[in-house]
Amino acid sequence: MTTTTQRPRLRLPGMRPVPAGTEEYRVAGGGATVIRLEPEDRLTVTDREGAQRCEVSVLSPQGGPDFAAISLRADTSAAGLAALANRGGPGADAVLAALAGYGVDPLGLAAVALFDDHSRPGESVELRAERQAVVAVAAPGGPMAVDRQDPPTDLWLTVYRARVPDSTEPAPPPPLADPLLDIRIGRASATSYEVRAGDYIQVVDIEGRQCSDFLAFDARRLQDGVERGLDATATRTFMGRAYPAPGLFSKFFDRDMQPLVELVRDTVGRHDTFGLACNAKYYEDLGYPGHINCTDNFNAQLDRYAVESRPGWPAINFFYNSRVDDDNVLYIDESWSRPGDYVLLRATTDLVCASSACPDDVDPSNGWNPTEIQVRVYPAKHTFSKAVAHRMTPDAEPVLTRETAFHPRTSALTRRMTEYQGFWVPTSFSSEGAIEEYWAAREGAVVMDLSPLRKFEVLGPDAEALLQATVTRNVRKLSDNQVVYTALCGPTGGMIDDATVYRLGENNFRFVGAQDYDGVWLREQAERLELRVWVKSSTDQLHNLAVQGPRSRDLLRPLIWTEPSQPAFDELTWFRFAVARIGDRNGIPILVSRTGYSGELGYELWCHPSDGPAVWDAVWEAGRPHDLTPLGMDALDMLRIESGLISAGHEFDDQVDPYEAGIGFAVALSAEDDFVGKAALERRKAAPQRRLVGLELEGEETAGHADPVYVGRQQVGVVTSGTRSPVLRKNIALCRMSTEYAEPETLVEVGKLDGHQKRIPAVTTTVPFYDPKKTRPRS
Repeated sequence: MTTTTQRPRLRLPGMRPVPAGTEEYRVAGGGATVIRLEPEDRLTVTDREGAQRCEVSVLSPQGGPDFAAISLRADTSAAGLAALANRGGPGADAVLAALAGYGVDPLGLAAVALFDDHSRPGESVELRAERQAVVAVAAPGGPMAVDRQDPPTDLWLTVYRARVPDSTEPAPPPPLADPLLDIRIGRASATSYEVRAGDYIQVVDIEGRQCSDFLAFDARRLQDGVERGLDATATRTFMGRAYPAPGLFSKFFDRDMQPLVELVRDTVGRHDTFGLACNAKYYEDLGYPGHINCTDNFNAQLDRYAVESRPGWPAINFFYNSRVDDDNVLYIDESWSRPGDYVLLRATTDLVCASSACPDDVDPSNGWNPTEIQVRVYPAKHTFSKAVAHRMTPDAEPVLTRETAFHPRTSALTRRMTEYQGFWVPTSFSSEGAIEEYWAAREGAVVMDLSPLRKFEVLGPDAEALLQATVTRNVRKLSDNQVVYTALCGPTGGMIDDATVYRLGENNFRFVGAQDYDGVWLREQAERLELRVWVKSSTDQLHNLAVQGPRSRDLLRPLIWTEPSQPAFDELTWFRFAVARIGDRNGIPILVSRTGYSGELGYELWCHPSDGPAVWDAVWEAGRPHDLTPLGMDALDMLRIESGLISAGHEFDDQVDPYEAGIGFAVALSAEDDFVGKAALERRKAAPQRRLVGLELEGEETAGHADPVYVGRQQVGVVTSGTRSPVLRKNIALCRMSTEYAEPETLVEVGKLDGHQKRIPAVTTTVPFYDPKKTRPRS
């Protein structure tokens, strides 16, 4: 017998194929989704995280209940839809509008209950439509109390259409609002259009992996016979970036230094700015004379505006994946864009615009298969949030940048915001600045927004077993109301994340990390080990303020009230927490923990986002006698580097183990239980190759992330983080160093330019630089 083994095919995780006639929908936790089914259509409802109740209401397209259409019988009220109508929730407006379109009042509707508080992760139910029906699926759940572990989580719907339409032309995503223009740009073509000042322009990649060149001209100047379009040199100079991004660095300029468009949203994050749109010469040089190209298409479209033709148009090449490598060679590859990805621009003056669906089919830029582009123009009356998109995994739904619960207060104190882990957070504050904020943390008290941290509720009879099998600490030693700092490692010992684990009860934990993927990894390990445990995302239910500095205890003491069954505020020692309230027994519920990221005495206050502004106000008022100062990310970076506190993407990644990252103390190799990566860490500890050390630099020039560190011509380390230390009055850096050169007082050099032409003398030292015995946070 001959056995053949099929070679694995190329994987495109960001372009997960969905068969024709199959549709997928997300039901946000606390929200609902409405879909229409035709006869013989099948609907699968999946509870991916488990323990999420589901309510299904079935309506006739003519209005009124019709549960028999999918062979169900109502057994409960549609509480989830009623809650959306009463207090709002994710997608409430769209859901209520859809129901109103069928003449249905969500109040008083009946429903069928699927799943319950004990449904297993991944549990699903399949329904079949016997006739036309409108189905509303809700994932009900209210605000989660800080001491509860019942956050509403997402459900997923998959619809299998019984009759696949003959035409499978892909449709663009729904408009963001009612558009003024809605233009389909056919493959290998271009179009021109006019946009008024303040209007929004959305460029949508319908099928993914398709590039679209964009031109814009000042319409008023064109009327005067003066051509002023987007200019690469001016834009890059003013923005200080290869291409603008939403936030501070968001505008495109003309050569007169006047802004023409502002980038509001970007769901891709990878484009090319101001390379030439494809042109006749490009194809001729490749051996394809006469190939249709974007430049000729633009020339034809702009002729009516008396714009002079060019042999090659400098353009914003949206979705085009080109980069300059380490040898300064320009290269291209397939676009990163997925189906439905888009950029959203705002016109800062009246514009004449042109957009293309690039015809390039001779290289990877359009995935070898040019498709179509959708352009929509929305009126200025709308307000769209500035955002980029994050995905938990490559094929997950994109999530746009959000505002934290405290954004209404922080945004009133500064416009300097940065996108961090999917949220807007302050970099510094207008009235203080990073240096003043830093000194306030070292000498007084500061308050900072750390809400982007990712939270997961780990609960069930095997909760302890799951954490014991996945984190590097011995969780079995953790008492109630105790917190432990730990690492999450892969099988090779490389770090997935660092995290803190809170023990709320015998089978109840709260995992706080930096990555959405932490929850995915924990669920995968629970499934592998066949454990009865739930890992439920609670980031949207818990936002947190850090109050840090030597005066933080005195500031918070009169503010925090605890039940007799909980530790009193003054009894909280390092890495302990209590369930508490603001003011008195009737105050806002919070969880207060003696934790922080500053190297100082400090606390974190955790609350539901709906209470965020009130919690900020209470802390701010209590802080007045203590000169409380807001603190942004720039000052926080100085504090954490001085204190030797590590950061993902700097001191560690999945190739760096906890010993190399400087947190070997968080690895419990002596514990009897096995955990993911333990064997690899035993080998790595026995034969270490790199260690995290400190560097003290000569002179006034700082070291930057990824700067090489040399002894002679040999690179022996790399800078992971660097800053100028105000308290030490010198430049310092954290460095991943070869063990041969890791001993204190070793003389090394930090390389600048090419690493050889310019060197900064430095000497190795131990970390932390500041308060090495951690007496201040322990005080």
